[in-house]
Amino acid sequence: MTDKLDLQSPDLVNENIQKIATIFPNCVTETAEGKAIDFDLLRQELNHEIVEGAKERYRLEWPGKREAIVTANLPTTKTLRPVPEESVNFDTTENLYIEGDNLEVLKLLQESYLGKIKMIYIDPPYNTGNDFVYKDNFTQNSEEFKEDSGQTDETGNRLVANPETGGRYHSDWLTMMYPRLKLARNLLTDDGIIFISIDDHEVHNLRKVCDEILGEVNFLGAFVWHRRQNADNRNFSNLSPDHEYLLCFIKNEQTKLYGKLIDASKYKNPDNDTRGPWASIDLSGLATKDQRPNLHYDIIDPVTGAIYPPNPNRGWSKSKVNIEQMILEGRILFPRKETGRPREKKFLDSLNSDVTGFSTWLNSDEVGFTTNGTREFSLLFEGKYFDFPKPSNLLKTIILQGMSKESTILDFFSGSSTTAHAIMQSNAEDGGKRKFIMVQLPEKTDEKSDACKAGYKNICEIGKERIRRAGKKIEEELKAKIEKQKEEQAGKLEFVDEDQSINQNDQSLDIGFRVYRIDSSNMQDVYYRPQDYKQANLDLFADNIKPDRTPRDLLTQVMLDWGLPLSYRIEEILIDGKQVFRVAQNSLIACFDNGINEAFAKELATHAPLRVVFRDRSFADDTAKENVKQLLKQLSPETEMRVI
Repeated sequence: MTDKLDLQSPDLVNENIQKIATIFPNCVTETAEGKAIDFDLLRQELNHEIVEGAKERYRLEWPGKREAIVTANLPTTKTLRPVPEESVNFDTTENLYIEGDNLEVLKLLQESYLGKIKMIYIDPPYNTGNDFVYKDNFTQNSEEFKEDSGQTDETGNRLVANPETGGRYHSDWLTMMYPRLKLARNLLTDDGIIFISIDDHEVHNLRKVCDEILGEVNFLGAFVWHRRQNADNRNFSNLSPDHEYLLCFIKNEQTKLYGKLIDASKYKNPDNDTRGPWASIDLSGLATKDQRPNLHYDIIDPVTGAIYPPNPNRGWSKSKVNIEQMILEGRILFPRKETGRPREKKFLDSLNSDVTGFSTWLNSDEVGFTTNGTREFSLLFEGKYFDFPKPSNLLKTIILQGMSKESTILDFFSGSSTTAHAIMQSNAEDGGKRKFIMVQLPEKTDEKSDACKAGYKNICEIGKERIRRAGKKIEEELKAKIEKQKEEQAGKLEFVDEDQSINQNDQSLDIGFRVYRIDSSNMQDVYYRPQDYKQANLDLFADNIKPDRTPRDLLTQVMLDWGLPLSYRIEEILIDGKQVFRVAQNSLIACFDNGINEAFAKELATHAPLRVVFRDRSFADDTAKENVKQLLKQLSPETEMRVI
């Protein structure tokens, strides 16, 4: 209860709206100004006859929808600038981490990644009233928005609270989500798939928006995740919101989930078991004793009497009753060394059901709870710097269902980078080459938070550091597994770990990522808005490139404009003494040095690039530019030359 005086008379209109809402809640709607009464619907509620009004139609409407559609279609003049000093293995990695408003980033990726993303996973801000939504500026008309686009900094698209009392509770959230989902759909491959985490506040609206954007026929299912292990007693209604949803849509109605990816070559039958080929599987669980006491018990070898206690931080993955039954059936492998651990004898035939069906009920014993995500994060950072991160096993589960081993996944609400963590872990376990693109707005951390005190000024700093730490840990664990595999093979042990059955000669784990940061265009403002400048001012722009931009900045914008993926390998070489960037062998060669002449063009032509780009000022004059163009056309006919 507040102790401040309101210092204004009662708002009788709002009070009357609330009174009507108690009797006819369906007659309360949202407008641009806030809550209002749908008088046509109210008239119908108070009339026995059909009241003629606007033509009815089946669709989801809200104030701001038309503006959201316009916003999705507006171009942007912004670009991405590389940040090599914050990256890991910048020149060789195929993973990306992009800082900036995801609406602008999605627009920038439209050409380079059009139809190239196999899977999208997002965990957007839940519309609880306390969380945040992206506040896009819909108060301007389209011409003003076009003019200002690219000329404002990140605060132009800030995060704001969205309280239910604000009158546009659902509308603001939908207006934020609509253009982002519309742009995201364009990036999916024809057999692409999208998973969206959501809770009860907006699951109904999100489903309708996705029906409209992705097509109702492409709705695959709503997965239910039992996220909370212990009941939440803080809710006055005595209901504990223990679940969340994962809405799943596909790009094409013919698309199917993969089912668990099975490598049959890992299943052997060294003991001639009549049940067929098998592999040994880890029996470790995910929960501490406090979280799942029923999964913490001793396993006893009935032959030797050896006792194997559970790992106190993980327990076992199956109940004691199940393990005892598996022992009777000969499906538990006991180690020959005292330091070993019991493992499951998993038969290939038993996996048939896993391949043919994927339940919409996500088993928390396998995917984990929110507490597992928090503990996983805390073990990496030795502190709690992020609220409610998803467990990586949840992401691994849907990654294995939605992606092949060499696909690209996009997460444009990446938060603490759980998705990147899960992809690297999946690749380490099955030798995959999956790639990730993480996108996150650099939302500032609270000055009083532990994260801020630890030096993490925004969420992006936390996300990037998690990828660094998780990647290093996963790489170390992979090396240890390979060494253990060598020892087991040398000792001719009876079984090997399925997760260790990795051909170390073929395994090259990519734990790097290229950092890009959204910024205004590399081009001078006069390049886009010449009408704002007088002839007398044009001498200030003798160079059409902003003075603070580097050759790598220019290369990034060229790749985006030319529709080349930012994950392509980039090499720096010298041609005729000049700095040259070579992208994906001969896909693109870029040189932004001065003094481009025929001698340089002759040496460049030996590389036979598909595309080549220079700065306009790289040439002494227009004649020199034309001579180089004609020479390249003669010596390398397939080369397309452009100038910025």
